[in-house]
Amino acid sequence: MPHANIIHVTNLQLPELELYSRFSENQLLHYFEPGPGIFIAESPIVAGRALDAGYEPISILVEESELHGASAELISRCHGIPVYTAPGEVLTQLTGFALTRGLLCAMRRRPLPSVAEICAGASRITILENVVNPTNIGAIFRSAAALNMDAVLLTSGCSDPLYRRAVRVSMGTVFQIPWTIFDREHAWPQPAMSELQKFGFKTAAMALTDKSVCIDDPSVLAEEKLAIVLGTEGDGLAQKTIADCDYTIRIPMSHGVDSLNVAAASAVAFWQLGMKAVRDGK
Repeated sequence: MPHANIIHVTNLQLPELELYSRFSENQLLHYFEPGPGIFIAESPIVAGRALDAGYEPISILVEESELHGASAELISRCHGIPVYTAPGEVLTQLTGFALTRGLLCAMRRRPLPSVAEICAGASRITILENVVNPTNIGAIFRSAAALNMDAVLLTSGCSDPLYRRAVRVSMGTVFQIPWTIFDREHAWPQPAMSELQKFGFKTAAMALTDKSVCIDDPSVLAEEKLAIVLGTEGDGLAQKTIADCDYTIRIPMSHGVDSLNVAAASAVAFWQLGMKAVRDGK
């Protein structure tokens, strides 16, 4: 690492380290307000995928034992940004948790694309309504990327996909699939749902109602453009959302189980509805 700017940490009170020790996720989100803020990528694999997607690194915090290990290639790609390092036990004191794969990377967020940009050229998207658990958000993104979803749209009540836990659970797939958040001008469910219809999308709410059809219903599978709508943990989708959707779909259950966790349900739905084009050779 001939061009690496390695800084050995002897003082945990350095102001430059506050991104990793003092600031909450929400404070990082608003760090450069009114511009986009900062997020923390955890592990060399996740930070590398963020770099691949064009995100700009600010600094790196890495265990000394990882300097010449799995983190070496990532550090070499970051061209002179500060690389703060210390033994693992010291960094645990700083951050309050053990670093996954021994590395954290602070990176600049980018402006979010518009809903129109997200939908352009897409045929299968998913909409998340008030999914608040970052672990579920990360898992849903990983399934969406793996199982042929073209994009993810989130309501403002969802957990941020760039929160550290969500990014880590997603294994960096939040950087590999387009996504955005509905803003006030395009509020969910209306007028956002009407706009999706203008883009040619039919909407399918995942919910248990008397009108729910099976997830492999031929009419649903035949839709050229489909938005799969998933609701919050526990309560599921709002009744107004269900009423406004074109379809209500369910996953068949056995052994008296009524439903799956939202992340597990998303994987089943994406496999059935998103992978159809792949299986059909399109």
